[in-house]
Amino acid sequence: MEYRRLGRTGLKVSAICLGTMQFGWTTDEPTAHAIMNRAFEAGCNFFDTADIYSRWVDGNDGGVSEEIIGAWLADGHVRRQDVVIATKVRGPMGDGPNDQGLSRQHILESVAASLDRLQTDYIDLYQVHFPDDETPLEETMTALNDLVRAGMVRYIGCSNYPAWLLAKSLWISDVKNLTRFDSLQPHYSLVYRAEFERELQPLCLDQGLGVIPYSPLAGGFLTGKYRRDTPMPDTPRADGVRRRYMNEQGFSAVDKLEEIGRAYDATIAQTAIAWVLANTAVTAAIIGANSLAQLEDTMKGAEIKLSDKEKAALDKVTDWK
Repeated sequence: MEYRRLGRTGLKVSAICLGTMQFGWTTDEPTAHAIMNRAFEAGCNFFDTADIYSRWVDGNDGGVSEEIIGAWLADGHVRRQDVVIATKVRGPMGDGPNDQGLSRQHILESVAASLDRLQTDYIDLYQVHFPDDETPLEETMTALNDLVRAGMVRYIGCSNYPAWLLAKSLWISDVKNLTRFDSLQPHYSLVYRAEFERELQPLCLDQGLGVIPYSPLAGGFLTGKYRRDTPMPDTPRADGVRRRYMNEQGFSAVDKLEEIGRAYDATIAQTAIAWVLANTAVTAAIIGANSLAQLEDTMKGAEIKLSDKEKAALDKVTDWK
């Protein structure tokens, strides 16, 4: 496994980050623990979650994924210092008016709850999940700064931020001498490029932010299971894939991934992961897994090193400029 520095920090994380959104939803705890054990054995030291994961499953108030990770950390199979745990704050964790957002109150309450569920006394990377238009940026950044100063959090990052808001957040941190965001978690894949590449990518490169894309397989579309004239399952997820990616450009991208993957004896999914990791702005690709077989398959994408020519050929298929 390759390890890369998270932005301009000295923290080294694996090129594959295990996303745990499905834990407690489509993946039960024993299976989740088996997946994390195998990922760690394969060199993955980076695990991503969020406090809201599984909130809408069986009427619970969230935190299930964090609890599963916490139990895994507590069982003693890994040393805490050998893994990098990333979680997030922002989404609704209750029905009260202050049970969501990026206010100082919600952040302080949420980090305490996350630490409890994770059964740890610090969080390696604490990320704001998405923007909060109702809270001043300075309030949010000051609260996050205080968490770092208190040792509860070691690094901070953001997710789903537009470039202007990320730039403003960095400016406030610099002007006020506050801890800066060290990472961005954007939506990014071969068939969803423009949102990141247009403005966020040059900003991250200029400011030294690590980039941890989610959905690098485009909701499963870049696994090759959705092809031209293939019957689609009647599910909300499949409907989303149909509307967003099932067009001639999307199918051409899958075809090109398959073609280039043959040279590496690689699957379409593995080649799609390799394409994301070939971007010099990217630190790690977040992958999910509901089974050991799925994990084993997808993680192999980190072993493939595309040539400049191969990456350029894939870029051309989904060129947005």
